[in-house]
Amino acid sequence: MSASDDIDESAAPLIEHLAELRTRLIRSVIAFLVGIVLAFTVAEPILQFLLGPIEETLRELGDPSPTMQYTSPQEYLFTLFRISMVFGFALAFPVIGVQLWRFVAPGLYRTEKNAFLPFLIASPVMFLLGASFAHFVVTPLAMAFFLGFADVPSIIADLMGSITGADQVPVVAGAAQEGIRITFFGKVNESLDITLKFIMAFGLCFQLPVLLTLMGKAGLVNAEGLGNVRKYAVVAILVLAALVTPPDVITQGILFTVVYGLYEVSIFLVRRVETKREAKLREEGVWFEDDDEEADDIAEDQLK
Repeated sequence: MSASDDIDESAAPLIEHLAELRTRLIRSVIAFLVGIVLAFTVAEPILQFLLGPIEETLRELGDPSPTMQYTSPQEYLFTLFRISMVFGFALAFPVIGVQLWRFVAPGLYRTEKNAFLPFLIASPVMFLLGASFAHFVVTPLAMAFFLGFADVPSIIADLMGSITGADQVPVVAGAAQEGIRITFFGKVNESLDITLKFIMAFGLCFQLPVLLTLMGKAGLVNAEGLGNVRKYAVVAILVLAALVTPPDVITQGILFTVVYGLYEVSIFLVRRVETKREAKLREEGVWFEDDDEEADDIAEDQLK
């Protein structure tokens, strides 16, 4: 057999893998396009749902008819299309996930399949939990904080009225009858941008237990190491809370509490992974108390 024959035979599996990858990508793209079309048909109700926290805040501040605007002819259409892309991907994710799994599964050992598949299912579930937390808890607090500044003069007037008991409160300093009245006319795309940023940020933060547990199964992290860097994790979470939330203590405190709680849950899950692996190795008689590195090497060989 010549050298060229060896090259041809070794190239054949690569060509087959590339053809398989192309098929999986085409199916994923088709599912994504179908998801975009389906999401576009209900993009308007989705937009109303996403802007719900702003509407509720404006009504609480005394606006009987909350109104938002767009300032260019194509802005509203592009906003709906943006929503369609985000939620179209969400609709297509089950198909995309199945295609990804069918592509990588043939190259995995049985134990690796059993380890990887639960995380493929847990990841979108945790993202959905994070997105729901952002929309129903964080966004209303943020909108109340930002839009509350528009009602400062009336708050001062109500406070003075409650103190003096007068029906008509004199105009306070800084609230002159002449001048420009500053009020809120929100743009649709900018308001949606804030909402989507919160959803993405908290959705990704809720991936922390999934990521660290998967790394624990791969032997990249351990519970003891995560516990030793806890103080650095606290600082990192505080910085994250300051960056992705409005500058009010309540919202930042909520984000810090949630993310730090997820970090502690991650340590617990990694410790469980280590305990199960140790118990399995003890049953097989290949666990060495004095040589953890050798035990880890044997564990990897046993898993394969």
